[in-house]
Amino acid sequence: MAALVLTSENQIQRLNHILNTVKKHQTLDVTTLKTPPNPKAWNIVEIIAHLNVAYGKYVEKINDTLAKSADIDKEPDGFKARRWQKFVIEGQQPKNGVRKMKMKTLKRFEPLLDKNELTGEKIDEVFDAFFELHNHLKQSILKSRNKDVSKIKVTSAIGPVVKFYLPEAFEFLLCHLERHMVQIDEILA
Repeated sequence: MAALVLTSENQIQRLNHILNTVKKHQTLDVTTLKTPPNPKAWNIVEIIAHLNVAYGKYVEKINDTLAKSADIDKEPDGFKARRWQKFVIEGQQPKNGVRKMKMKTLKRFEPLLDKNELTGEKIDEVFDAFFELHNHLKQSILKSRNKDVSKIKVTSAIGPVVKFYLPEAFEFLLCHLERHMVQIDEILA
């Protein structure tokens, strides 16, 4: 099993690409943003709202971990993901623009939107929240460069069955974002 070595540079590059992609999606017309590919599927706004809910579960955990982590002088060359965490991360990650498997979303991660009340203003609020939350992710990755990230673990939002060191948590969150970017591409195709 090949090692998964995580670097903040790679994570920032991928996050910047996602932020730019979502900014382009925000300019789509309201009908495109509100129309799901089928009645049981989420529309683009619901996917963005889901990403907001999911990342929202990590904000305080990341803040606490960064605050408790010791400062270091030099950023490590990379962080090697542990076996179980690598397995969980790779389960989220799309391969060649394809989501490997469909996953049922836990109730606590569902977007809480009334499809009938999705006005242009409400849609902008969802996108604004996305950029605020995911700029927090970007700043957190940058801050982690000067922290000892190998001492304190973050309990995942699904519970203590998965505990991440910060670079693993960032990678899991990025793969989750990438997974849903593929889902949006499928809607737009």
